Amino acid sequence: MLYNFMNDYNECAHERILEAIVKANREQDNSYGLDTRCERARELIRAQLGGADSAVHFLVGGTQTNLTVISACLKPYQGVISAVTGHINEHETGAIEATGHKVLALPSTDGKITAEQVERCVASHYADCNAEHIVQPGMVYLSQPTELGTIYFKNELIAIWNVCQKYNMPLYIDGARLGTSFAAEGSDITLPDLARYTSAFSIGGTKLGALFGEALVLNDKALQKDFRYYIKQRGGMLGKGRLLGIRFETLFTDGLYFEIGRHAVSQARRIAEGFQARGYRLLAESPTNQVFPVVPKAIQQEIGKSFGYAYWCAVDDESDAIRFCTSWATPPEMVDALLAMLPDNR
Repeated sequence: MLYNFMNDYNECAHERILEAIVKANREQDNSYGLDTRCERARELIRAQLGGADSAVHFLVGGTQTNLTVISACLKPYQGVISAVTGHINEHETGAIEATGHKVLALPSTDGKITAEQVERCVASHYADCNAEHIVQPGMVYLSQPTELGTIYFKNELIAIWNVCQKYNMPLYIDGARLGTSFAAEGSDITLPDLARYTSAFSIGGTKLGALFGEALVLNDKALQKDFRYYIKQRGGMLGKGRLLGIRFETLFTDGLYFEIGRHAVSQARRIAEGFQARGYRLLAESPTNQVFPVVPKAIQQEIGKSFGYAYWCAVDDESDAIRFCTSWATPPEMVDALLAMLPDNR
C-alpha cells in the first residue's frame, strides 16, 4: 500500500510535539493536570477565547470527553439531542446510553441539525400530556465539523443557542476535528464565538497531530463547579497529565493548531476536486478534511490495491460512498499518486 487515507490519526504526532515531550522528559512537576505545562496550555487556549472566563480541562480521547461532559450536564431522566449521524449516536458503542442517558436522534442528510428541529423536538415533548413518561430533552450535541465534514455557520449556531437558552438546555459542541473547520472555505465561526454561544466545547488533538488528547472548554459557570470530580469518576484524570498539557501548549504556540488544519483541508480539497473532475459525485459537500466520493465497486477494488480508504455507506447496487481523510501529515505527492491512478468515470 502506498498510503492510507482511512483516517486522520494514522501517524503518531507532529514532530514539534514529540520534540517538546523529549525535551521535558526529565522535568518533575505536579500530577493530575495541576502542573505548569497544563496551566500554560490553559492560558494559551483562554487567550484565543476573546476574554471569556472559561475553564479548560484535558482528557485522553473524544468518546471519553463526550460521555464525561454529557453525563455531567444531564439529570437522570434526560437525554441529549443529536443528529442521527452524530458521533455519539453512531460511533461510540452506546457510550452515552451506558451512562444512563438516551441519545435523541434527529434526522439529517448532511450531518447537521437546525434550530427548528430542536425547537420542534423540545416543544413537542412538553406539549405531550404523557411527557413525564418520556425521556426529557436535556441538552443539545453538535459536532464541528460534522461526521460528514460539513460545518455549521455562525447564524446557525446562534439560532440553536437561542433555542437552548429558551429551554434552559446546555449546548455542547464536539470539536474532534475543530481545527479543520477554521480552515474551511466560508467558515465564520471562531473560538470566541464558541466561547460565547456554547455551554461547552472540545478542541480535538487526537485528529490534529497531538498523539492523543482533547481539550474541554467549559463556558457555563454551573458546569465548571466540581467538574474534576466527573473527570476522575469517568477515568479521564491522568496521573501524568502534563503530557497532555505539553501537547496543547505546543499546538497553541505560533499557530501550529491552525497550520495543521489548513494543511489537512488543502489536501482534501485537491482530492475532492480531482474526483469531481473525473466524473465522480460527492455524497456530501464537505469543505473540511473528509471527502466522500461515490465510487463504483469495481473501481474501489482498484483504488484499494494502492490506497487505504474507509467504506461509508451503500448508495445503490453498483456504488458506495467511501471516505478519504487527510491529516497534518498527508504528503502532497501521495495525493498526486492517488489522482494519477484514478480511472475516469465520465
